[in-house]
Amino acid sequence: MSLQLALLLFVGVLLCICVFLGISVYNGLVSLRQQVGRAWANIEVILKQRHDEIPQLIQVIEQFSQYERATIDRLIEARKTYAAARNIHDKIHASQETSRALNGIFALGEGYPELKSNAQFVQLQERISGLEGNIADRRENYNETVTNFNTRILQIPDTFFANFLGYHAFTLFTVEKEDLEKPDLKIILPS
Repeated sequence: MSLQLALLLFVGVLLCICVFLGISVYNGLVSLRQQVGRAWANIEVILKQRHDEIPQLIQVIEQFSQYERATIDRLIEARKTYAAARNIHDKIHASQETSRALNGIFALGEGYPELKSNAQFVQLQERISGLEGNIADRRENYNETVTNFNTRILQIPDTFFANFLGYHAFTLFTVEKEDLEKPDLKIILPS
C-alpha cells in the first residue's frame, strides 16, 4: 500500500468521523431543544387551565364585593399580562405575578368568613391550588431540561454548532425574590 493511498484512507476515515460527530452533536442539540419546548408546553397546559379559572374566581369574589378592589385588580392585570406575553421569559414573569395575585385573593378568604365558607370559592381555591402544585412539578422538569440544554450549548464541540444554529440559553423558571418573602396577610375590612 502506497503512502498516498494510506494518507488518503486516513483523511477519509477522519472526515467520516467528523461528519458522524457533527451529525451526532446536531441531533443531540435538536433533541434537547425539542425537549425544552415540550417541557414548556406541559407547563403552559396547566397555566392555561389556571388562566381559565380566574374569571370564575373573580366573579365569586365580586359577589361579596367591597373586598379589597386592589387585590382583584391585581389579579385581573396579571391575567391580562400573561395573555399578552409573547415569549417564554415574559410568560414566566407573568405567571409568577399571577401566582402572587392569587395568593392575595386566597388571603381574602381568610379574613372574610362568609367568603371562606362559600362552596364555589372553596372549590375554585382548591382547584387553583392543585394547579399551582402541578405547575411546580412541571417547572422542576422544565428547569432540568433547560439546564441540560444550556449546559450542552456551552460545551465543546456543541458550542460551535449551537452558535452556528443560533441557539441561545433558555430562561429558568425560578422563584422570584418577592416570592421568598413572608406574605402580608393583613386585610383591611370595609367600613
